[in-house]
Amino acid sequence: MTFRPAPCPSVRTAPARATWRLSAAACAAVVGLVAANGAHADAGAFPAKPVRMVVGFAAGGGADVVARLVGAKMSESMGQQVVVENRPGATGTIAADSVARSPADGYSLFLGSQSTMVIAPNIYPKLPFDPLKSFTPVSQLVSMPLLLVVNPAKVSAKTVEELTKQIKANPSSMSYASSGAGGPQHIAGELYKHMLRADVTHVPYSGESGAIADVLGGHIPYMFANLPVAMPHIQAGKLRALAITSLQRNPTAPDIPTMVEAGMKDFEVLTWYGVFAPAKTPAPVVQKLYSEMQQALAKPDLKAKLADQSLTTVASTPADFSRFVQNEVPKWSTLIKEFGIKAE
Repeated sequence: MTFRPAPCPSVRTAPARATWRLSAAACAAVVGLVAANGAHADAGAFPAKPVRMVVGFAAGGGADVVARLVGAKMSESMGQQVVVENRPGATGTIAADSVARSPADGYSLFLGSQSTMVIAPNIYPKLPFDPLKSFTPVSQLVSMPLLLVVNPAKVSAKTVEELTKQIKANPSSMSYASSGAGGPQHIAGELYKHMLRADVTHVPYSGESGAIADVLGGHIPYMFANLPVAMPHIQAGKLRALAITSLQRNPTAPDIPTMVEAGMKDFEVLTWYGVFAPAKTPAPVVQKLYSEMQQALAKPDLKAKLADQSLTTVASTPADFSRFVQNEVPKWSTLIKEFGIKAE
């Protein structure tokens, strides 16, 4: 014999009103209990298949390295592979849009950076996604400062103050290189230029290798370079570091002062990488992903590998990362408009 529960009543009559209220309340309670149990079961079973982590830059770059190192540790602990998928182009926005359009189930993640999530929306007016509305922040994984470097054969300055004087004395003869419009190097260069109130020419390249090659070759006087890229040339005496763009000195280069110490008030520009899920991803799934990332980043061998890349471990909570992004987007939007930065 098949048992079929009676349906929840949908018709009320005056004599049975009290009974209807009791029955409706009982049905609602059952539905809520089933839904809650289902949600807990889904979160507890996650992940039941491989997780895709999409990177908006080419294999071998900083974002790719971070995704693969963290993804490998997560794969070990979750029992499911984290598959890194590279979809380079348009400052990472192609990859971001791919994940924003994916199901909000935790199986598609985006390894984002400030270039994609903070800067690009302010220089590309018709992006198909909104960095604040299209994603659920999971965790900021790491951050890395830049170094203000000069070619010592072409620039005599040994401090930021001396470089500032040289630029102000003849701004038309000075230029700086970057890895491309909208990246942290460009933003740092424009912030420095804005604080000097000097008209210095920006020379964008398609990637950091071309930019630093021309600084090394003496064609461009200075640039803000990623710390691990610049350090070998600094140690070889081919570049001179004047300052670092973090608020604290970096243990990799403790003798290099910060831009703030050099007199540039509140100057901070960092490269950072964090993980985003599509908007409306269930909170238990987001928490599970964050927990896995936090555990991975706490592993001594992973911390050592990241430190070798001059990356500082952050491992922020979803709430902290969400607040961080919500503060960064309007802050840099104001500055980008003030600086007049556009896609080139």
